Amino acid sequence: MASIYHINKGVNKPIEFKGLKAQYITYLAFGLVILLLLFSAMYILGINLFICIVTIAISGTALFMTVFRLSHKYGQYGLLKKAARRYVPTAIKARSRKVFKFLYGKD
Repeated sequence: MASIYHINKGVNKPIEFKGLKAQYITYLAFGLVILLLLFSAMYILGINLFICIVTIAISGTALFMTVFRLSHKYGQYGLLKKAARRYVPTAIKARSRKVFKFLYGKD
């Protein structure tokens, strides 16, 4: 009897939806939830419905454009790498030679 094995292609591939990759899907989802809450708050406060819709439409368009631009520009991990780059020191200062002597095994 022959065994049948199923191959899972794309196991290590990032999640992608309509061109958005990895964490950018989450950013877009949180942005849309914030826009929904903003719309409901504006509506409850009694702001004109036309102003509410126009404000949310402009903000939503800006959100989509920004998230898609970041996704295409930085890719899956690029934005995280850009944020981590701030913590890399530009120079390392050594006040004595003990560190280098220890590296080469000399006392």
